[in-house]
Amino acid sequence: MADEQKTLAAQSTVPKLRLIEAVPVEVEQSTRIYIRDPLNYATEPLLLPYATYFIASHFDGQHSLLDIQEAFSRQFGQVILRDQIQDIIDQLDAHYYLDSARFAELQHEVLEAFRRSPVREMAHADTCYSSQTEECAAQLAGFFCGDEGPGVVSQEAPEQSRVQGIIAPHIDLRVGGPCYAWAYKELAEQCDADVFVLLGTSHYGLSHLFITTEKDYNTPYGLVHTNREFIRGLQSRYTGDLFADEVLHRTEHSLEFQAVFLQHVLGGKRDFSVVPVLVSSFHHLLRSKNPPIEDPHVASFIQALKETIAHSDQKVCLVAGVDFAHVGQKFGDRGELTPQFLDWVEAEDRVLIRALEEVDATGFFQQIAKDNDRRRVCGFAPMYTFLETIGAAEGKLLKYDRSLDQQTQSSVSFASLAFY
Repeated sequence: MADEQKTLAAQSTVPKLRLIEAVPVEVEQSTRIYIRDPLNYATEPLLLPYATYFIASHFDGQHSLLDIQEAFSRQFGQVILRDQIQDIIDQLDAHYYLDSARFAELQHEVLEAFRRSPVREMAHADTCYSSQTEECAAQLAGFFCGDEGPGVVSQEAPEQSRVQGIIAPHIDLRVGGPCYAWAYKELAEQCDADVFVLLGTSHYGLSHLFITTEKDYNTPYGLVHTNREFIRGLQSRYTGDLFADEVLHRTEHSLEFQAVFLQHVLGGKRDFSVVPVLVSSFHHLLRSKNPPIEDPHVASFIQALKETIAHSDQKVCLVAGVDFAHVGQKFGDRGELTPQFLDWVEAEDRVLIRALEEVDATGFFQQIAKDNDRRRVCGFAPMYTFLETIGAAEGKLLKYDRSLDQQTQSSVSFASLAFY
């Protein structure tokens, strides 16, 4: 019976691994590979021995089992049986890591449920933050009041609205929480907007550069409502389809974390709505060295956003959920992180931040393009879009910080800025 239930992928002679994240880690003095599904179809991460991962890395839909046997023999000087490879195929498919008929059935069920729901549910609750209201509120309050935080948010309504936009991190709240707090304290105390256009990195963007959704975002504090009228006006002015890759909102964290912080500082104090927009990579535009605004799709969206803001009868604030440099072995660099290299990363980040403070979209792009984004600034696209749209006179750096993972010899930098 079990043999009859084998999936198409398990029987395939050319298995194909889905898009996964793979990070080497040291476990008991041996290298293992930690794999996870960034789109969260496969909900259970796996820790693979290096030899197993070597085999799985050949599951590209091109290599036959015989090809994999030969590659294994060349790499390790040992013979691996076909049945052993088949066992790996079966195990990965059982956990939904293979592009297979079994996975296709799960994907269809998940996507249909997402499309039917009027709400974008919390994807990172009870990992990065608590799903329980009081626990989440205490966690976020600690970011404001801790040694690295900016202090308690004033409960007074803003006397004047100086802040036109903020740049905040999108790194795990447990890592960058105080840095978020600096941006959101300034927003809460210096901005009286009631519509927040959220521009966030789409880490797994497909073919469309800009992606929105009309679904309300759920948080531990309740729903953050989307502004459907604004979104429909934006779509009517834009030449592309803003909803084509809407499913990417399902698990993307870059906007989820902004929604949680907005509810924390504004919820219960005033009504507000959001316009969630994921921005996919602009890296294909680096090859020409021409600013992204010269691309017709980018230009059309920015013009559409400016016009929609201008026609709105509400006060609008821009929020970019972004991080800066991603360096180290986790991101493809070799060797250990040295103090000299990290000093260089920070110096380059601060040059980029000066361009942000000067609201200089062209200068910002040139700093990214000069070395083809050597530091892998994953907020490149939403920050550029933010700069071309904001219309502010100046920006101000509030806090700069970085994480350092010794196990993977990797680092991510992030910052908070406000624009006036």
